[in-house]
Amino acid sequence: MVGTTPADRVLSTSDGRTIRLAELRGRPLIVSFVYTGCTQVCPAATQFLAGAVAEARRAVGPDSFTALTIGFNLPFDNPQAMRSFARSHGIDGPGWIAASPAAADVDALVRDFGFSYVATPAGFDHIEQVTIVDGGGRIVRQVYGDSFALPMLIDPLKALASGAPLPAGGGLAAIAERVRVWCTVYDPALGRYRFDYGLVIELVAGATILGGTLAYLASGRRRRGT
Repeated sequence: MVGTTPADRVLSTSDGRTIRLAELRGRPLIVSFVYTGCTQVCPAATQFLAGAVAEARRAVGPDSFTALTIGFNLPFDNPQAMRSFARSHGIDGPGWIAASPAAADVDALVRDFGFSYVATPAGFDHIEQVTIVDGGGRIVRQVYGDSFALPMLIDPLKALASGAPLPAGGGLAAIAERVRVWCTVYDPALGRYRFDYGLVIELVAGATILGGTLAYLASGRRRRGT
C-alpha cells in the first residue's frame, strides 16, 4: 500500500468529536490499529509505540506529526472503549488521537492501510503495523512488529519534516525486516501468526539457484567473447 492515499473516511474520536482523515493532512501522520479487548499484544505494542513516539517528538519536534490509533473491532471499539484504552496505555496526550470508524467502513479502511486481521476463538490475530503517512495523505512507509529499531520510525519522520528525500531503507537491518515480514504466515492450527523457516530456506535456495544461473550465463558470454 506504500504510495497510495487512503480514502477519506469519518472517525469518531475518544473525546467525542467527529473528524475526517483528510482533516489530518498537512503534516505527517502515523497510524496504528488495535482492538480494545486485547490483553497482551495490543497493549504491549501500543506501549512500545508510545515510547517510540515520545522519542520521535524529541528528535523531530513535539508538533511535527500526529499519531492516530484506530479500533477495528466494531461495535466494541467504540469511542468510550478507545478512551479507556488510550488512558490505560499512555496515548491520551496531545497530538495523539484514539478513534473508531463506522462499522461499515472497517473492511475498506484496513484494506486502504494494508492492515489485516483474522478472528480467532480468543479474539483476533493481526499484523503489528505502524503506517507513516505524509502531509498529503500518501502512505510512505510501513513499519512492522510489536517492537522495532527506532530509526525505522524516526528517520522517515525526520525526512518528511525537513522536506528531504525519504531514506531508502537499505542495509542489512531493512533486508532482515523484509524477510521477517515475508516469512510470517498465519497458521490456522495454532490460531496465530508464526515465522515460517521453510520459506526462509526456499528464499535462500532460490537466491542460490538464481545466482548460480546468472554466474553460468556470464561465464558463457565471456567464453564466447574470447
